[in-house]
Amino acid sequence: MTLHASVLPVETPPAFLGVTRSLTGKFWRDRLDARGAARALAIVQRYNLPEMLARVLAGRDVEIDAVPDFLDPTIRKLMPDPHTVTDMEAAAKRIADAATRGEKVAIFGDYDVDGATSAALLTWHLRHCGLDPLIHIPDRIFEGYGPNVDAVRALAAKGATLLVTVDCGTTSIEPLAEAKKLGMSVVVIDHHQTGDGLPEVDALVNPNRPDDLSGLGHLAAVGLVLVTLVAVNRELRQRGFWTREMPEPDLLGMLHHVALGTVADVAPLTGLNRAFVAKGLIAMRRRDHVGHTALMDVSRLNGPPEAWHLGFMLGPRINAGGRIGRADLGVRLLLEGDVSEAARIAAELDRLNTERRVIEQAAESQAEAEALASLGLEDKGAVIVTAAEGWHPGVVGLVAARLKEKFARPAFAIALEPGGIGTGSGRSIGGVDLGKAVRQAVHDGLLMKGGGHAMAAGVTLRKEKLAEFRAYLESALAADVANSRHENEIFVDGAVTARAVTSEFAATLNRAGPFGSANPEPVIALPSHQLVYADEVGQAHLRLRFKSGDGSIVNGIAFRAVGQKLGSALTQNRGQQLHVAGSLAVDRWQGTERVQFRVLDVAVPDQGPAVIR
Repeated sequence: MTLHASVLPVETPPAFLGVTRSLTGKFWRDRLDARGAARALAIVQRYNLPEMLARVLAGRDVEIDAVPDFLDPTIRKLMPDPHTVTDMEAAAKRIADAATRGEKVAIFGDYDVDGATSAALLTWHLRHCGLDPLIHIPDRIFEGYGPNVDAVRALAAKGATLLVTVDCGTTSIEPLAEAKKLGMSVVVIDHHQTGDGLPEVDALVNPNRPDDLSGLGHLAAVGLVLVTLVAVNRELRQRGFWTREMPEPDLLGMLHHVALGTVADVAPLTGLNRAFVAKGLIAMRRRDHVGHTALMDVSRLNGPPEAWHLGFMLGPRINAGGRIGRADLGVRLLLEGDVSEAARIAAELDRLNTERRVIEQAAESQAEAEALASLGLEDKGAVIVTAAEGWHPGVVGLVAARLKEKFARPAFAIALEPGGIGTGSGRSIGGVDLGKAVRQAVHDGLLMKGGGHAMAAGVTLRKEKLAEFRAYLESALAADVANSRHENEIFVDGAVTARAVTSEFAATLNRAGPFGSANPEPVIALPSHQLVYADEVGQAHLRLRFKSGDGSIVNGIAFRAVGQKLGSALTQNRGQQLHVAGSLAVDRWQGTERVQFRVLDVAVPDQGPAVIR
């Protein structure tokens, strides 16, 4: 008999394995309440799926009838009519006009991975249409984020009659007004939150503008560019532009770009985004794109790429060009057709990424010390705001992300220039809208400029406004931060023993992937396993081995754990029985595969009542 979830009462899931406070102070919550457990059972019964996979699906609110589509997300089924996006029809017509007239088009992109992939995708399409577009990626230090008047004038001087901004432009009112004044048409394709007003342009394609009802606000800019190009292809098809000599380009063949930009921008992997990444990973595994293949090779990626590789290995190398090197290196790599030249650019990005890590670590240490001093022994404060002279503006976002992870609250890192101007980035925690707070600070005159979205924001301010900005954030965000941090929890999908941790089991769980923002990796618990080995390896990681009661061994790794609560808990409990929570990854080395358990937390098992003999 299939249980109906709707007849079960709503209740708070219990502590998983009875862990109400782990060795790092976390509550282990069963991801499934009674309704979720009933849904998991129904999924097993209807589709004959393994129980753990069914639990993972139920834990991500996949309805019973939606299981087949979730396990095989298809873009054709999930792709909306592009014209549901405000101004999309006008944007498609204007870009199609440029193609039919052979105009000079200028593309202005952001300097991050989403901007690079967006610019590369649009450039590829326009080249297919017979155009030779200009590409401008701004220098992070000298130009800052988004279009600027000088760059706009330079592009106009080169003959551009259409300016298309990708992953930027929504708040660039003055520079885009200059573009119009110089006679250029302007199309903005962006996903960032809007400011008080919108720029006067021919088309502003942004599903996060107040008058857009498309429901596509979760798309990264590169995904939005793809949707735009679907509309452009359709417009050109209606005009009879595509011929045997000029065939319609296969947009689905460029999903490498969409997957990389979506994951690197931490867009939620739900709906259309998840389909983009799932199919994009398949495309990347074919290794038929010169730039992506060079990037995978220089990243020393063993085996087929997974979503986390894009976020932690490939994305940072593309980003390194925009952070501390030439801003356009990422776009150049993604557009390069020559294998040897692609290898050269990828090697340069790899070198810059190594240099970036050194610069970041120095700033991170200084920022952590400042944060600890600010929070004090009582760990008080809703938000961390750190600032220093000498920090490289290209790494402040990464430093902010580390602070956010370490202290579990929103964090800003701001690089102060000798002239007293600070440029910084902030990263937030779930339930705390940082972009909204920053826009209000701009409105109130605390910031020279700023913007972003809920989870990340950028700011520019005068040094003398630093204390006032910090006080404003404490006041504005205290309640939301308190609510978000109220329960320091880990949600656990299920428990197995070491013997069950195989590559086949990992592959089963991966059917619910790709995993990332809004589709978290399954967290599995190993109940009462003995920690038989723990030793430091690499950059503050711990290599581990756990043994189950039947003698089976599972290898583990705790990333960046040394010097943290988790690292101390592990090293102080060598030889002890522990409950272990973590995720699975397949480690491939020299043609062999083994499953690695990525440890997230540990707890001491409840010994239960004493037995009287």
